[in-house]
Amino acid sequence: MAKKNEWKRREGVVYSTDADFNYSVPQHEELATLPPDQQRLVVFLDKSGRAGKQVTVVGGFTGTSDDLEALARTLKTRCGVGGSVKAGEIIIQGDLREKVLGILKSTGYRAQKR
Repeated sequence: MAKKNEWKRREGVVYSTDADFNYSVPQHEELATLPPDQQRLVVFLDKSGRAGKQVTVVGGFTGTSDDLEALARTLKTRCGVGGSVKAGEIIIQGDLREKVLGILKSTGYRAQKR
């Protein structure tokens, strides 16, 4: 982590009179990725905060961010649309709930439509 951005993550520590004080940022460990048959994914349609545009959201993934990115890349490629990963959820452009649900089930994930 860059020294200049360290002050942004101090979580309440403003000043210390101790000359030897060195603030350390707590490290968050990622959970191990569960196998697809143990994942409980939820597929739903959302358009709030998107200027009326519809997106398909896949939530409930338990695992590392790299595996989440890989799943998102697979879904975007097989659906032929764009998307992104934000806050642990996969966002696919358009109303593709049925297609995404079919892809997830064919790859072994336990997914349901909400």
